[in-house]
Amino acid sequence: MYHPNFKDTIAASPYIFTIGVAGDSGSGKTTFTEGIRTIFGRDLVSTITLDDYHRLNREGRKRESLTALNPEANRIDQIEQDLITLRRGVPIEKPVYNHATGRFDPPVIFHPSKILILEGLHTLSTPTLRKYLDFTLFVDPAREVKYDWKIRRDMAGRGYSRETVLNEIEEREPDYDKYIAPQREYADAVIGIEYSEYGRDLGGERNVYRIGLSQHCMKHAVENIDLSLDLYSILSLSECNFSLKFHTSRSAGQRLGELIIDGELSAHVVKKLEQSIEEQTRVHPIALFRDRHYVTAGDLVQLILCWRIIHQRIFVERKG
Repeated sequence: MYHPNFKDTIAASPYIFTIGVAGDSGSGKTTFTEGIRTIFGRDLVSTITLDDYHRLNREGRKRESLTALNPEANRIDQIEQDLITLRRGVPIEKPVYNHATGRFDPPVIFHPSKILILEGLHTLSTPTLRKYLDFTLFVDPAREVKYDWKIRRDMAGRGYSRETVLNEIEEREPDYDKYIAPQREYADAVIGIEYSEYGRDLGGERNVYRIGLSQHCMKHAVENIDLSLDLYSILSLSECNFSLKFHTSRSAGQRLGELIIDGELSAHVVKKLEQSIEEQTRVHPIALFRDRHYVTAGDLVQLILCWRIIHQRIFVERKG
């Protein structure tokens, strides 16, 4: 069956497709939507970071004894209104938070793209935000993995001492449990990240982790849009350790399926998946992992998420 170039279809459509990604600071939220940016390009995909909607700068939060995870430290009402405005295709004046200084820079005019990604601590925190998001994702690394990432990021990228980072982690944890973690139940997909069973050091060495992708059963199936793993490639062309596991469960009366991937797979496996997406959307070339002999579980999950999001976007187009 012939499918038109889906990238051209999106570009010509008036519809603003919105993706919401929630999770703790430094949890890897941007990583798992990078495939969508790469496939459709920066002209069609833009991102708003909810850190820009802090109500208080760094000094203000310290003065009021609030962490950024507390909704009171953020202008949730403004991001709600801005999301509604952007969904109508109307530009906004967006605030800008500068992580280097801990202060606010002058606001900028932000024009909505055809695919709009919202990433932040509170992306799924209110009924209004959830109502205006077409696809939602929660990124949930294990606590020890998250702490390891945050220590490395804040020491290298923000110049914090290890003691400062550890104190901040301890201070933030109650607010994470109270305000951020509950958003998990509202997500269409949840990504869990743990150290690899093949060695904890592989995370720092080659970014190899054990990744779990939990998803609710799709509400809508689009005919002829599928994603198939090449079992021959997995069994015959891989020399590194890997494992694949799938199991189902129920949450709040709904069926959940979880795909758990660990280790590294032959890049040939991912190439087959990329070709499948190309054939069904006519968007090409799709090559997220160029010049790689092996890809990690996180790479594969990123590509599967691309397929899921494209599937959802195709349904919106056909429904309209």
